[in-house]
Amino acid sequence: MCGIVGAIAQRNVAKILLEGLSRLEYRGYDSSGVAINNETGVRAHRAVGKVQALKDKFEAMPLDGKLGIAHTRWATHGKPTEANAHPHFSGDDLALVHNGIIENHEVLRRELIELGYEFRSQTDTEVIVHLIHNALKTEPDFLKAVKNALQRLHGAFAIAVTLNDENERLIAARKGSPLVVGVGIEENFVASDQLALLHVTDQFIFLEEGDVVELTRDAVTVFDENDQVQDRPISVFNHNVDATDKGEFRHYMLKEIYEQPKVIAACLEGRISDERILTSCFGANSAFLKEIENIHIVACGTSYHAGMVAKYWIEDLANIPCTVEVASEYRYRKVAVPKNTLFLTLSQSGETADTLAALRMAKQLNYLTTLAICNVPSSTLVRESGLTLLTNAGAEIGVASTKAFTTQLTALLITSIAIASEKGELSAAQQAELVTALRSLPAYVDAAIKQDEAIKLVSEQFANKHNALFLGRGPMFPIALEGALKLKEISYIHAEAYPAGELKHGPLALVDETMPIITVAPNNQMLDKLKSNLQEVRARGGELYVFGAKETGFEEAEGIYYNEIPWVEEVLEPIVHTIPLQLLSYHVAVVKGTDVDQPRNLAKSVTVE
Repeated sequence: MCGIVGAIAQRNVAKILLEGLSRLEYRGYDSSGVAINNETGVRAHRAVGKVQALKDKFEAMPLDGKLGIAHTRWATHGKPTEANAHPHFSGDDLALVHNGIIENHEVLRRELIELGYEFRSQTDTEVIVHLIHNALKTEPDFLKAVKNALQRLHGAFAIAVTLNDENERLIAARKGSPLVVGVGIEENFVASDQLALLHVTDQFIFLEEGDVVELTRDAVTVFDENDQVQDRPISVFNHNVDATDKGEFRHYMLKEIYEQPKVIAACLEGRISDERILTSCFGANSAFLKEIENIHIVACGTSYHAGMVAKYWIEDLANIPCTVEVASEYRYRKVAVPKNTLFLTLSQSGETADTLAALRMAKQLNYLTTLAICNVPSSTLVRESGLTLLTNAGAEIGVASTKAFTTQLTALLITSIAIASEKGELSAAQQAELVTALRSLPAYVDAAIKQDEAIKLVSEQFANKHNALFLGRGPMFPIALEGALKLKEISYIHAEAYPAGELKHGPLALVDETMPIITVAPNNQMLDKLKSNLQEVRARGGELYVFGAKETGFEEAEGIYYNEIPWVEEVLEPIVHTIPLQLLSYHVAVVKGTDVDQPRNLAKSVTVE
């Protein structure tokens, strides 16, 4: 959840580190810090709050040096305070930053206190830097001492550590948390995410699980988990650099909502012909599609909601059983795996800790194969999955996922149609009809986005609301769940979602004139049932906010706010009807004055359990 940046160069690295932190602020932002090595030792600034607070300290008292590490924090152990902010120190010359959780930190802390170490923070991280300091007493070589100390750690971590010694080197390591090396000319870097380093390099080495790396100005040496030197390949980052620029938009979230027609088109590119899904998008060996008899989808958060929608598509189109499970639950139970079951994971970042752990567990079970739908081609999830379908959404900076969700849905629909076709559940004509609908999807999404101003007006009704209820039927129920998640994430309004048919089984007790009820109402076979459910709401004074096609027959009336959404083919309804709920959540958050892109207590990439 935290962000790491490190640099060793022929120039002052302070600005490089601060810019890197700004680009990583979406990963954690309750505090930040920088430590820089120079001839006077290791000097640091730390600050609570956004990275700007740290920049203000640099303005007041600059730190110069050609070697340094930096960190943005999302608190796990200890409150957001300056004492708990990274980097952490042991002695005057050893500094460390860390992303992850050390599970045996309490045992190590007691041991280190008995050895005379004084702890200045509540963090689990501080035990690592003291362990390394203690290891240096018997192993004077910095690299070897770090390796020795890491053997004592249980849990997940990515670290970068510096020692103000004569060799001037930066040591980093990863186990369960992402870390990438940036390669330059007479300068090298390390970071949690390539985005942090795009202002200095576009060439990267992706560290594998258990790697330790030594960086000097002229060399990068990678040691694997068996302490063998490895020649990891250098990859060129191909995402557009201006992904980190808001452009004309006030917030990243709104920019990313507006990007959805473009990125959905990118997700479709190369995956569909005029009449069919190009199964080669799943890799050279796409024969596995015919063999699938069951599907297990495992994901977290927004990705879990996407998987719930896919269940409807898969069972309807391919006529095979599909289960969807939260990764943090899946990994802690005994799983029964039916014959020829596909294990399908979803993750925007490809570094989600629970999803990765679930994948590693699944690879030990009797699955047909593993398929990852992911947005980051260089991510751990992609590298460790048997097969991959990239969503091609580009960098998503806003913490509340928007374009990553709709491209996941697009990729899942591609997958559902491909499986159904390969298993003979779709005729050539039916597949061609679905592909024609897919080709129209970017235009439909664009039309939905054009309701932005109307939805902005509706959002003003939520200025003083504290609760909201989202309703949906069929595949619109997961969309209602996603709408509720978006509203609570960025506006801090308590929001829940239910299948509309469940109203009478409890939620109806909450409905009165202060409770807004939000629903998407596509013109499908469930419409009449949904209308009956909504009448139950109106009969009890609840305010209705309906987003539906003109053909549904809804009209504005007292207590009913209606926004028209373009008609689309039924199979596309979950994707297109997501858009108004994203826009509603965005504008409500703006009305309430919350931090849209960096909501409190949340971080973009959940890399800790």
